[in-house]
Amino acid sequence: MRPRLCAVLLLAVLAGACGEKGKVREPAALQKIAAPRIDPRHAWGARAGSGSGEIRTTLQLSVQTDAVYSADIEGGVFAFDPASGRSLWRAETGARLSSGPSVQGNLVLVGTLDAEVLALRRSDGSRQWRAELPSEVLAPPTLAGDVVVARTVDGRLFGLSAADGSRLWSLDRSQPPLTLRGQSAPLAIGTTVVAGLDNGRLIALEAADGKPLWEQTVSAPTGRTELERITDIDAQLIAGEGVVYVASYGGEVAAISFDTGDVLWRYALKSYAGLALAADRLIVSDEEGLVWALDIKSGAVLWKQEGLRNRKTSAPALQGADVVLGDFEGYLHWLSLKDGSFTGRSKPFSDPIVAPVVASGTSIYALDVEGRIAVLQSQPRS
Repeated sequence: MRPRLCAVLLLAVLAGACGEKGKVREPAALQKIAAPRIDPRHAWGARAGSGSGEIRTTLQLSVQTDAVYSADIEGGVFAFDPASGRSLWRAETGARLSSGPSVQGNLVLVGTLDAEVLALRRSDGSRQWRAELPSEVLAPPTLAGDVVVARTVDGRLFGLSAADGSRLWSLDRSQPPLTLRGQSAPLAIGTTVVAGLDNGRLIALEAADGKPLWEQTVSAPTGRTELERITDIDAQLIAGEGVVYVASYGGEVAAISFDTGDVLWRYALKSYAGLALAADRLIVSDEEGLVWALDIKSGAVLWKQEGLRNRKTSAPALQGADVVLGDFEGYLHWLSLKDGSFTGRSKPFSDPIVAPVVASGTSIYALDVEGRIAVLQSQPRS
């Protein structure tokens, strides 16, 4: 194992276990919900291999109308019927998978620890092409038109032909010596790709040729030690109307103009888990497990929920008038979008939840670190 990767892995453990001055961060005890209005009921479950084995992962669920797609670290890629959980196909790639699957067009895309992007056919999981890159692919590859955009752990971006995986362009950016493990996927908006970098900067590119359009600092390194100077953008980027919302571990959540790259507002908040965009508010799960709602126009705080402190909350997902998050003990929590109060809870797993995905209104699809998938129907409590 390379020294830098060792440092990244060690940091991930330390960041989750300790607070300031070496104190252990005790997870908040869950309080009984006085008047729950959500009644989650189990619909079906499935097993997608051995999972990722860790919370900080970019192996994920992709819920589509034709199938629910998943992957595990041992090389399996899986497709299940979204209504029943019946297996549709299973592909054994023989690779150590590290990111994905991303499902776009007729492709299922995954990245590997062995510096590859693999493209499988969506219909049956057969391999369409394989592209070799210089280092590990920890961010899920993204399809933008006819170009697959991939990030590698050494700070580079690559454009690959969606037809055969041949390399079209590459872009190199400086990489800090110490980073968190994991990377956000590039975000495709029309013919433009926006990517968050480990140096705390956001960059927009032409997908066809990799030409930079603008670059903006989201979070600048501060502090005397490398640990204090971490500025990774690992939370998935979110696109709004002419705005890209971004969160960094360096301590900033920001709204960035998609056209110019100008900063519209910033709020001091450290996050690597993720964001969700509601009609008028941005939901953020921060590095301590607190959940925030920020006004999308100004960044002003609308509410804050501290009841999940140090429970390693997942990226949030929206469902109607609620937001859904997973935690390290296998719980799913429903919070009111209006005021952040708890509205429901369920425990589909005993292991940490990677992230819930809400699809088709009442269905919540969740994945844990051991590769188990649970689908719950969220119904109003009578």
